[in-house]
Amino acid sequence: MLLFHFLAKRVMKAIVCESFDHPSLLTLTEQPDPELADHQVLIDVAATGLGYVDALTVSGLYQIKPPLPFVPGNEIAGTILATGSQVVHLKPGDRVLAMPSQGGLAERISVSADRCHKISDRLDFAAAASFLVNYCTAYHGLITCGEITASDTVLVLGASGGVGMAAIDLAKSQGAFVIAAASTEEKQAAALAAGADLSIDYSQPAWRDALKQQLAGRPLTVVYDPVGGDFADPALRSLAPSGRYLVVGFASGKIPSIAANLTLLKQIRVIGVNWGGFIGIHPEASEPVIQSLLNMTTEGKLNPIAGHRFALEQAGEAMTTMLERRAIGKVVITQE
Repeated sequence: MLLFHFLAKRVMKAIVCESFDHPSLLTLTEQPDPELADHQVLIDVAATGLGYVDALTVSGLYQIKPPLPFVPGNEIAGTILATGSQVVHLKPGDRVLAMPSQGGLAERISVSADRCHKISDRLDFAAAASFLVNYCTAYHGLITCGEITASDTVLVLGASGGVGMAAIDLAKSQGAFVIAAASTEEKQAAALAAGADLSIDYSQPAWRDALKQQLAGRPLTVVYDPVGGDFADPALRSLAPSGRYLVVGFASGKIPSIAANLTLLKQIRVIGVNWGGFIGIHPEASEPVIQSLLNMTTEGKLNPIAGHRFALEQAGEAMTTMLERRAIGKVVITQE
């Protein structure tokens, strides 16, 4: 009986990608519990944050293809169940967020202890799993690259997505005035609830005129653009002289061409925001940014929230929601 009980504990549920295909084909399977190395901690996963890249990777459409089979998910939050013999700064029962390279869509995961960060009780697990990628990107873009201050007016494109919501929250924490661009009334309402001062529907042909009306003479000094495509040129043309255009991504699927003459005439800075690439070159920069963001959250200066929530067995549906542009906020798989 004891042996049976031990073996039963060694099996967990997980989402395994066996072949690159549409995420809707993903199914829940049973896997052996992960092994625990000396430098690792075993985490009971309470929530896993999903990004657009996860859906593209499962579909085989991302530029990087991991070896098959694999368990998707690289943003998690949960409780430590056990620690390896070399781990001294963490203990069972600690609430943590972590960013493994993969494996997050499972009930349990072993992660190197140096990838884990303790979180306060103020931050619930779903919000914690929504935190690292989006907020670090927002910090790197708005603060490190964009150098925003309370005197800035920031236009956030794709404002209702997880990336946009984080940008709104961080820009408001610095005292900036924020205009959210989203494509439906529901998405605009979500962006306003996240703290944006004003919103516009950028699915309309004349959205640049609507933006001008919303600005009401206020100079637009920063554009935060994770969308690209046909939205880039009107946003660039709306910038005031000496403005900063932050290129974060191309969620529209189309990489825009920038009118270089405008950057010259208006003295605009176009800045590429690549948090992952930056810390790949400067790994020492990661920890200070994460700790600063966690401290701001504990102090109530940031208010990360999860968006659409799904159960583990609904991971394929969750990714489909992102691919079809129906998601509001960061999509999170919860197991609490």
